[in-house]
Amino acid sequence: MTSTEGAVTSSDPHHVHRDVTGGWLRPAVFGAMDGLVSNFALIAGVAGGGAGRSVVVLAGLAGLAAGAFSMAAGEYISVASQSELARAEIEVERRELLRHPEAEQAELTERLRARGLEPGLAAEAARQISGDIDDALRVHTRDELGVDPASLPSPVLAAGSSFLAFAVGAVLPVIPYLVGATALWPAAGVAAVGLFSAGALVSRVTARPWWFSGLRQLAFGAAAAAVTYLVGALIGTGGI
Repeated sequence: MTSTEGAVTSSDPHHVHRDVTGGWLRPAVFGAMDGLVSNFALIAGVAGGGAGRSVVVLAGLAGLAAGAFSMAAGEYISVASQSELARAEIEVERRELLRHPEAEQAELTERLRARGLEPGLAAEAARQISGDIDDALRVHTRDELGVDPASLPSPVLAAGSSFLAFAVGAVLPVIPYLVGATALWPAAGVAAVGLFSAGALVSRVTARPWWFSGLRQLAFGAAAAAVTYLVGALIGTGGI
Protein backbone atom coordinates (compact mmCIF):
# COMPACT_ATOMS: atom_id res chain seq x y z
CA MET A 1 0.00 0.00 0.00
CA THR A 2 1.54 3.30 -1.04
CA SER A 3 1.46 6.40 1.09
CA THR A 4 -1.05 8.01 -1.23
CA GLU A 5 -3.44 5.04 -1.38
CA GLY A 6 -6.79 5.81 0.15
CA ALA A 7 -6.08 9.54 0.28
CA VAL A 8 -8.64 12.01 -0.95
CA THR A 9 -7.50 13.44 -4.27
CA SER A 10 -8.37 16.84 -5.62
CA SER A 11 -11.03 15.28 -7.86
CA ASP A 12 -12.78 13.53 -4.96
CA PRO A 13 -15.86 15.33 -3.61
CA HIS A 14 -15.54 16.33 0.03
CA HIS A 15 -19.27 15.98 0.56
CA VAL A 16 -22.43 15.46 -1.44
CA HIS A 17 -25.64 17.40 -0.86
CA ARG A 18 -29.09 15.94 -1.29
CA ASP A 19 -31.54 17.62 -3.65
CA VAL A 20 -33.48 20.18 -1.64
CA THR A 21 -35.11 22.00 -4.56
CA GLY A 22 -37.01 19.16 -6.25
CA GLY A 23 -40.76 19.26 -6.55
CA TRP A 24 -41.53 15.78 -5.20
CA LEU A 25 -40.33 15.55 -1.58
CA ARG A 26 -42.62 18.04 0.13
CA PRO A 27 -45.87 16.91 -1.54
CA ALA A 28 -44.94 13.24 -1.05
CA VAL A 29 -44.22 13.65 2.66
CA PHE A 30 -47.21 15.91 3.22
CA GLY A 31 -49.46 13.64 1.18
CA ALA A 32 -48.52 10.48 3.08
CA MET A 33 -48.93 12.15 6.46
CA ASP A 34 -52.20 13.79 5.51
CA GLY A 35 -53.58 10.61 3.98
CA LEU A 36 -52.82 8.54 7.06
CA VAL A 37 -53.97 11.09 9.62
CA SER A 38 -57.10 12.33 7.85
CA ASN A 39 -58.37 8.92 6.75
CA PHE A 40 -57.75 7.25 10.09
CA ALA A 41 -59.49 10.16 11.80
CA LEU A 42 -62.39 9.77 9.37
CA ILE A 43 -62.61 6.05 10.06
CA ALA A 44 -62.39 6.66 13.81
CA GLY A 45 -65.23 9.18 13.65
CA VAL A 46 -67.47 6.86 11.66
CA ALA A 47 -66.64 3.89 13.88
CA GLY A 48 -67.16 6.02 16.99
CA GLY A 49 -70.65 6.78 15.76
CA GLY A 50 -71.51 3.08 15.82
CA ALA A 51 -71.39 2.41 12.08
CA GLY A 52 -70.92 -1.14 10.87
CA ARG A 53 -67.92 -2.55 9.02
CA SER A 54 -69.33 -1.94 5.52
CA VAL A 55 -70.01 1.72 6.27
CA VAL A 56 -66.53 2.19 7.72
CA VAL A 57 -64.96 0.60 4.63
CA LEU A 58 -67.08 2.78 2.34
CA ALA A 59 -66.11 5.90 4.28
CA GLY A 60 -62.43 4.94 4.24
CA LEU A 61 -62.31 4.25 0.49
CA ALA A 62 -64.33 7.36 -0.30
CA GLY A 63 -61.99 9.41 1.87
CA LEU A 64 -58.99 7.90 0.10
CA ALA A 65 -60.31 8.73 -3.37
CA ALA A 66 -61.56 12.20 -2.52
CA GLY A 67 -58.45 13.13 -0.56
CA ALA A 68 -55.97 11.82 -3.13
CA PHE A 69 -57.61 13.66 -6.03
CA SER A 70 -58.01 16.81 -3.95
CA MET A 71 -54.36 16.76 -2.87
CA ALA A 72 -53.16 16.15 -6.43
CA ALA A 73 -55.29 18.93 -7.85
CA GLY A 74 -54.24 21.35 -5.14
CA GLU A 75 -50.54 20.57 -5.59
CA TYR A 76 -50.77 20.87 -9.37
CA ILE A 77 -52.48 24.26 -9.26
CA SER A 78 -50.16 25.52 -6.51
CA VAL A 79 -46.90 24.45 -8.15
CA ALA A 80 -48.07 25.45 -11.64
CA SER A 81 -49.02 28.93 -10.42
CA GLN A 82 -45.70 29.28 -8.62
CA SER A 83 -43.77 28.20 -11.72
CA GLU A 84 -45.77 30.50 -13.99
CA LEU A 85 -45.05 33.45 -11.71
CA ALA A 86 -41.35 32.55 -11.63
CA ARG A 87 -41.20 32.27 -15.44
CA ALA A 88 -42.90 35.65 -15.81
CA GLU A 89 -40.35 37.29 -13.52
CA ILE A 90 -37.50 35.49 -15.28
CA GLU A 91 -38.68 36.97 -18.57
CA VAL A 92 -38.70 40.43 -16.98
CA GLU A 93 -35.07 39.89 -16.00
CA ARG A 94 -34.20 38.59 -19.48
CA ARG A 95 -35.65 41.72 -21.08
CA GLU A 96 -33.66 43.92 -18.72
CA LEU A 97 -30.45 42.07 -19.60
CA LEU A 98 -31.14 42.60 -23.31
CA ARG A 99 -32.22 46.24 -23.05
CA HIS A 100 -29.80 47.49 -20.41
CA PRO A 101 -26.77 45.17 -20.37
CA GLU A 102 -24.38 47.79 -18.95
CA ALA A 103 -26.68 48.64 -16.06
CA GLU A 104 -27.25 44.97 -15.26
CA GLN A 105 -23.50 44.28 -15.38
CA ALA A 106 -22.87 47.21 -13.02
CA GLU A 107 -25.57 45.89 -10.70
CA LEU A 108 -23.94 42.45 -10.67
CA THR A 109 -20.54 44.03 -9.99
CA GLU A 110 -21.92 45.80 -6.92
CA ARG A 111 -23.50 42.60 -5.62
CA LEU A 112 -20.22 40.73 -6.01
CA ARG A 113 -18.36 43.54 -4.22
CA ALA A 114 -20.92 43.37 -1.41
CA ARG A 115 -20.10 39.69 -1.04
CA GLY A 116 -16.44 40.46 -0.43
CA LEU A 117 -14.78 40.39 -3.85
CA GLU A 118 -12.18 43.04 -4.58
CA PRO A 119 -13.50 45.77 -6.93
CA GLY A 120 -11.32 44.73 -9.88
CA LEU A 121 -12.10 41.06 -9.47
CA ALA A 122 -15.83 41.77 -9.05
CA ALA A 123 -15.87 43.85 -12.24
CA GLU A 124 -14.03 41.16 -14.21
CA ALA A 125 -16.26 38.37 -12.91
CA ALA A 126 -19.37 40.38 -13.76
CA ARG A 127 -18.00 41.09 -17.25
CA GLN A 128 -17.35 37.42 -17.95
CA ILE A 129 -20.71 36.31 -16.58
CA SER A 130 -22.51 38.99 -18.59
CA GLY A 131 -20.87 37.80 -21.80
CA ASP A 132 -23.42 34.96 -22.07
CA ILE A 133 -27.09 35.84 -21.74
CA ASP A 134 -28.06 32.45 -20.31
CA ASP A 135 -25.31 32.51 -17.68
CA ALA A 136 -26.16 36.08 -16.79
CA LEU A 137 -29.85 35.27 -16.53
CA ARG A 138 -29.15 32.30 -14.28
CA VAL A 139 -26.95 34.35 -11.94
CA HIS A 140 -29.33 37.32 -11.78
CA THR A 141 -32.45 35.22 -11.17
CA ARG A 142 -30.74 33.16 -8.49
CA ASP A 143 -29.59 36.32 -6.79
CA GLU A 144 -32.73 38.41 -7.16
CA LEU A 145 -35.52 35.81 -7.24
CA GLY A 146 -33.96 32.82 -5.53
CA VAL A 147 -34.84 30.49 -8.43
CA ASP A 148 -32.93 28.67 -11.15
CA PRO A 149 -34.57 28.97 -14.60
CA ALA A 150 -33.46 25.41 -15.41
CA SER A 151 -34.72 23.83 -12.18
CA LEU A 152 -38.27 25.03 -11.64
CA PRO A 153 -40.49 22.46 -9.89
CA SER A 154 -42.74 20.30 -12.06
CA PRO A 155 -46.48 20.53 -11.28
CA VAL A 156 -47.05 17.05 -12.76
CA LEU A 157 -44.36 15.54 -10.54
CA ALA A 158 -45.73 17.32 -7.48
CA ALA A 159 -49.31 16.23 -8.23
CA GLY A 160 -48.32 12.62 -8.93
CA SER A 161 -46.19 12.38 -5.80
CA SER A 162 -48.96 13.85 -3.69
CA PHE A 163 -51.63 11.55 -5.16
CA LEU A 164 -49.65 8.34 -4.69
CA ALA A 165 -48.37 9.27 -1.24
CA PHE A 166 -51.84 10.23 0.01
CA ALA A 167 -53.32 7.00 -1.35
CA VAL A 168 -50.64 4.88 0.35
CA GLY A 169 -51.13 6.66 3.66
CA ALA A 170 -54.92 6.61 3.47
CA VAL A 171 -55.23 2.91 2.62
CA LEU A 172 -53.30 1.71 5.68
CA PRO A 173 -56.06 2.14 8.30
CA VAL A 174 -58.62 0.65 5.87
CA ILE A 175 -56.70 -2.59 5.35
CA PRO A 176 -57.77 -4.28 8.64
CA TYR A 177 -61.43 -3.69 7.76
CA LEU A 178 -60.89 -4.97 4.22
CA VAL A 179 -59.56 -8.27 5.59
CA GLY A 180 -62.45 -8.74 8.02
CA ALA A 181 -61.86 -6.63 11.14
CA THR A 182 -65.02 -5.33 12.78
CA ALA A 183 -63.45 -3.24 15.57
CA LEU A 184 -61.40 -0.06 15.44
CA TRP A 185 -58.37 -1.23 17.40
CA PRO A 186 -56.67 -3.19 14.55
CA ALA A 187 -56.92 -0.10 12.33
CA ALA A 188 -55.60 2.00 15.21
CA GLY A 189 -52.63 -0.32 15.59
CA VAL A 190 -51.80 -0.19 11.87
CA ALA A 191 -52.23 3.59 11.85
CA ALA A 192 -49.99 3.99 14.89
CA VAL A 193 -47.20 1.95 13.29
CA GLY A 194 -47.64 3.85 10.04
CA LEU A 195 -47.57 7.25 11.75
CA PHE A 196 -44.46 6.47 13.77
CA SER A 197 -42.70 4.91 10.78
CA ALA A 198 -43.56 7.84 8.50
CA GLY A 199 -42.31 10.33 11.06
CA ALA A 200 -39.11 8.33 11.59
CA LEU A 201 -38.58 8.13 7.83
CA VAL A 202 -38.88 11.90 7.49
CA SER A 203 -36.00 12.27 9.97
CA ARG A 204 -33.68 10.88 7.28
CA VAL A 205 -34.02 14.13 5.36
CA THR A 206 -34.03 16.41 8.41
CA ALA A 207 -31.80 17.01 11.41
CA ARG A 208 -34.29 15.59 13.94
CA PRO A 209 -33.72 12.24 15.72
CA TRP A 210 -35.83 9.42 14.25
CA TRP A 211 -37.62 8.74 17.54
CA PHE A 212 -38.56 12.42 17.98
CA SER A 213 -40.02 12.71 14.48
CA GLY A 214 -41.84 9.40 14.89
CA LEU A 215 -43.36 10.26 18.27
CA ARG A 216 -44.32 13.76 17.14
CA GLN A 217 -46.21 12.41 14.13
CA LEU A 218 -47.84 9.71 16.25
CA ALA A 219 -48.99 12.29 18.81
CA PHE A 220 -50.57 14.56 16.21
CA GLY A 221 -52.29 11.66 14.47
CA ALA A 222 -53.59 10.21 17.73
CA ALA A 223 -54.96 13.57 18.82
CA ALA A 224 -56.80 14.07 15.52
CA ALA A 225 -58.29 10.57 15.65
CA ALA A 226 -59.31 10.93 19.31
CA VAL A 227 -61.16 14.19 18.69
CA THR A 228 -62.93 12.80 15.63
CA TYR A 229 -63.86 9.60 17.49
CA LEU A 230 -65.41 11.67 20.28
CA VAL A 231 -67.38 13.73 17.78
CA GLY A 232 -68.68 10.54 16.17
CA ALA A 233 -69.55 9.02 19.52
CA LEU A 234 -71.42 12.16 20.61
CA ILE A 235 -73.45 12.39 17.42
CA GLY A 236 -73.89 8.70 16.70
CA THR A 237 -75.42 7.20 13.58
CA GLY A 238 -78.90 7.73 15.00
CA GLY A 239 -78.36 11.42 15.72
CA ILE A 240 -78.44 12.57 12.10
